[in-house]
Amino acid sequence: MALSASILLAGTACSTAFAADADTIPAWLSDINGKQAMDWVKAENQRTIDRLGHGPLYQGLYDASMKLQQTHDRIAFPEQNDGQIYNFWRDETHHKGILRRTNSSSYDAGKPEWTTVLDLDALAAQEKRNWVWKGMDCLQKQQNICLINLSDGGEDALTVREFDLRTGKFVEGGFTLPHAKQIVAWLDQNTLLISYPWTPDQVTASSYPYIIKELKRGQKLSEAKTIFSGTKADFEVDPEVFHDGLGHQIAIIREGVEFFSFRTYAYQNGKVTELDLPRKSNISGLFNNKLVVFLSEDWNKSGQHFPAGSVVLVDPSSPQAVPQVVAIPGAKQVIEEATVSHGRLLVTLYDNVRGRISLYTPQGEGFAHQDLELPANMSVNVVSADVHEPVAYATSAGFLTPTTLWRIDTATGAVSKVSSLPAQFDATNMVVDQDHVRSKDGTVIPYFAVHRKDMKFNGTNPTLLYAYGGFEVPLFPHYSASIGKSWLERGGVYVLANIRGGGEFGPAWHEAGLKTHRQRIYDDFAAVGKDLFTKKITSPQHLAIQGGSNGGLLMGVEFTQHPDMWRAVDIEVPLLDMMNFEHMSAGASWVGEYGSVSIPEQKAFLRSISPVQNLKAGTRYPEPFIETTTKDDRVGPVHARRFAWRMSELKLPYYYWEQVAGGHGVGASQAEVAQTEALTYAYLWDKLGTSN
Repeated sequence: MALSASILLAGTACSTAFAADADTIPAWLSDINGKQAMDWVKAENQRTIDRLGHGPLYQGLYDASMKLQQTHDRIAFPEQNDGQIYNFWRDETHHKGILRRTNSSSYDAGKPEWTTVLDLDALAAQEKRNWVWKGMDCLQKQQNICLINLSDGGEDALTVREFDLRTGKFVEGGFTLPHAKQIVAWLDQNTLLISYPWTPDQVTASSYPYIIKELKRGQKLSEAKTIFSGTKADFEVDPEVFHDGLGHQIAIIREGVEFFSFRTYAYQNGKVTELDLPRKSNISGLFNNKLVVFLSEDWNKSGQHFPAGSVVLVDPSSPQAVPQVVAIPGAKQVIEEATVSHGRLLVTLYDNVRGRISLYTPQGEGFAHQDLELPANMSVNVVSADVHEPVAYATSAGFLTPTTLWRIDTATGAVSKVSSLPAQFDATNMVVDQDHVRSKDGTVIPYFAVHRKDMKFNGTNPTLLYAYGGFEVPLFPHYSASIGKSWLERGGVYVLANIRGGGEFGPAWHEAGLKTHRQRIYDDFAAVGKDLFTKKITSPQHLAIQGGSNGGLLMGVEFTQHPDMWRAVDIEVPLLDMMNFEHMSAGASWVGEYGSVSIPEQKAFLRSISPVQNLKAGTRYPEPFIETTTKDDRVGPVHARRFAWRMSELKLPYYYWEQVAGGHGVGASQAEVAQTEALTYAYLWDKLGTSN
């Protein structure tokens, strides 16, 4: 599966107030867990299993997926905490996973000596819950005390419990927050800031809470004190607390006016004060008592201009102070991360979709910076950093280069290798090309093609084209064992398109495809497909396309706009009913991306591209594979259900697969993930030519 960055979209049961032009679709499909709907799902799933889920091809794909998920050769990615290295791990004996720790010396030597801290399989069995790990948040001054986040089946809603890492036990009488969509942050050892649905109706139209309260240790939820209230018209309202390692702390409240626009407040000494920051900006940390701010729009402040895409430092205690520039990207560049590490900043920058990490050290009124000695022309990512210690960890990877984990001494800039993933597929005869094509309006769109060196340019190569195209989410070269083993190694070509709507080239690349300008995104994707034909890499009979979430919408649009260009279309956890998305799960939160049917011009555009409403009788469509999960409380399964039902009404062929667990993904357990992956690749190979 290629579903990755597409899991951005940020759900409850959906409304049945659907647009009139889709009223032939039964309302019971929208009753997500209703018996009639689930009976339909079971029947559709069984039909797909009967057609795809048997035989040597499926079994080989399933076995390969399970082996990749359970191999002990995987990198144990670090989380620095309490002077130790923590890691969450799943394998053949720990299906749900274990939280474990080791000391930094054995970890850095590549021979970690692990101690289990929490066994999620045992906890789930004891409590008879389908717990899925969603991370932990630990106190800064007492880092063994953490809030553990658990999801039921992978959904976004969480149960939050206080846990002691040193004893390996939940804190008796400690903080416990019932299952809900919520955001929690430590204010101090005895105080939490909580954004929570305090009553069932205290959620936004996007299904997220908008009231933040301060909860003291020992208090009941009903006794928590309100410190900030947004409105039901907001997207969401969240607290976050930042530390810089020097003893400074600041509590921030982010009021999401819409998905990309925020009002930002500081909560200090019991008072809430709005900060002078651009609405389209994000805070990534606290550095020497200054906020590290990403700008997604131009900002004129104190007589100076700061362009969109820049990273600046802002003094929250001095509203009139001039922000300090950290880094400004060039025309084909994007700053992806700015991470605080013990008095220094690690800045991750991509130049024409190829990454590097630089160490920024304060020097006079500015910064001195040095590029770290990491492999060139790769994706790079800071995976862990510590504001208290000058040590960070980063990865490098490429389509054909296995992920390597590096230790960074942020005091000196020295880089040393910790471990590397062994090759998960045979790439000895493969190569990566970066090419480009002009879209319909003349904009140059880059894309990567991964293929065998001896590939014949005769238009018959089975090719899988993937893209996302939204929410300023960039797609970079990455090492995928499943793509390598299930597609490339079997003779397929893999293409990754960096279309507009994403964040590969900064905010402007994203904004070019917002709302009624969105057709540019779909034209970009079609242009890449046509270029693959022009270069004789493939042809319509040998081309499959794939995308998830917002990328699932992309697939639906390409399916209806260019049905003759694709032989197979894999539509994963998608939005597909754009006339009704605002009333479905968390859909109201994405008006900033897609627009609203309440605005005539935007309604007309959404009607013109909405896949459910644009399916037509008498059109020869490819047979799609439509994937979703019942537990997806973000996009929700109703989009996929309605699309499949509409196809059945028109007597059009399709495959439908709805995994019950997994949230906004492909499954919660290893077996569920392997099953979905195997069905997907079995479908792709069935359509493009059975793989050996």
